[in-house]
Amino acid sequence: MGSLSRKPIDDIMKEAGNTDGALKRVLGPNHLVALGVGAIIGSGIFVLTGQAAAQYAGPSITLSFVLAAIAAGLAGLCYAEFAAMLPISGSAYTYAYATLGELLAWIIGWDLILEYLFGASAVAVGWSGYVTSLLRDFGLHLPSHLAGPPFDYVPGTGFVSTGAVVNLPAVLIVLAVTGFLVVGIQESAWLNNLAVVCKVAVILAFIGFGFFYVNPQNWSPFIPPEGDHFGQYGWGGILRGAGVIFFAYIGFDAVSTTAQEAKNPQRDMPIGILGSLVICTILYMLVSLVLTGLVNYTELNVPDPIAVGVNAAGPALHWLRFPVKLGAIAGLSSVILVLLMGQPRVFYAMAIDGLLPEPFGRLHPRFKTPHITTIITGGIAALLAGSLPIGLLGEMVSIGTLLAFVLVCSGILVLRRRDPDLARPFRCPGVPVVPILGVLACFYLMAGLPWHTWERLLVWMGLGLVIYFAYGRSHSKWGQKR
Repeated sequence: MGSLSRKPIDDIMKEAGNTDGALKRVLGPNHLVALGVGAIIGSGIFVLTGQAAAQYAGPSITLSFVLAAIAAGLAGLCYAEFAAMLPISGSAYTYAYATLGELLAWIIGWDLILEYLFGASAVAVGWSGYVTSLLRDFGLHLPSHLAGPPFDYVPGTGFVSTGAVVNLPAVLIVLAVTGFLVVGIQESAWLNNLAVVCKVAVILAFIGFGFFYVNPQNWSPFIPPEGDHFGQYGWGGILRGAGVIFFAYIGFDAVSTTAQEAKNPQRDMPIGILGSLVICTILYMLVSLVLTGLVNYTELNVPDPIAVGVNAAGPALHWLRFPVKLGAIAGLSSVILVLLMGQPRVFYAMAIDGLLPEPFGRLHPRFKTPHITTIITGGIAALLAGSLPIGLLGEMVSIGTLLAFVLVCSGILVLRRRDPDLARPFRCPGVPVVPILGVLACFYLMAGLPWHTWERLLVWMGLGLVIYFAYGRSHSKWGQKR
């Protein structure tokens, strides 16, 4: 069967139940919801909301969040069924291996690198923007050549030099978080919980206090007239904005990568995935409304839009500047942590199946974490965060995430037809309508992304196929058995 072989579900369940030298099951439902919120609330709310409003949708960025939430919710229901049924590390990669075959599993595993590794890099760039802003408030000015990417991308021109050397704060936070993740999942989860409490408190304060200083004129027109090209305001801008800020919803599927470390995954994985998605969608919509009400959308193309919103409210809210920036820093830190937690576990699952070299599947003898892949992931993420701008990284993350969601929704359709009698602790409602709508919604958002993002996706997938046929196909455990 080779590239068409599927991994037997019975074997997946045996791996999930294996406790000999395996990942430690220490996460409960509250941990899982916190991990989801920790990953979702980050650059989407603290960075990309302002940029997407300024460039694409104006005040109607709130509608972009609704559109993105619908697509994420449809995919989330499909993820919840898979995560409860196949509680093992690997997330969408493992689900695809069980339903769509080895080649598509490899494609989705390779695609998840765009989501987790590139995502962590993008968030680290946003973290750097808030840290440098906070330091300026205390009179500390980091040299510009140490706080920005040395490269930028200009459509029609390509990569250009910015004059900077490295985004040093972005590099340092990635390396610090990588160290925490090597030490252990439980310690990292408690650190994430603390960061989640801080950022949710700050967001609620921004919504509650900022509402009283909203200028309704900033919401007019709510949908700005369409510009010179598609995607510049108007309804096309809402679509383009939804595709770009979809990056903000990637956290809930990162929860599924910790299924092998959950105490009761059949019950708790759907709670973690869907619970975190609902909480964050409500917060996103409220923040985008207040932010565009405080500041005219044309002034929000900045790395720290929430801080700009607080400043616009005048002296009455100046006391909130420091908490907002501190909460943003804590919040972005938790996103980096969860994304850098997810990627090594996908590598781990692929190595167990033979598609990656054996060292990728090793666990630390004391901490029981995939330390080798964690260090590799952290090193590459630090390199990307230190050298590329957030806009370029964010677009790659969005298209990679949407493609993963398309394949997961498709997998539900295939498995319901192929194995209708499998035990499903959580069942996605409305099959086949919900998965089909999930596929269509994700493709619709992908269509709104710039063409150069599609070009990079095709190049990235081509590179992945070369690696698969050069190594993975011949070393696959399941492809050789069939």
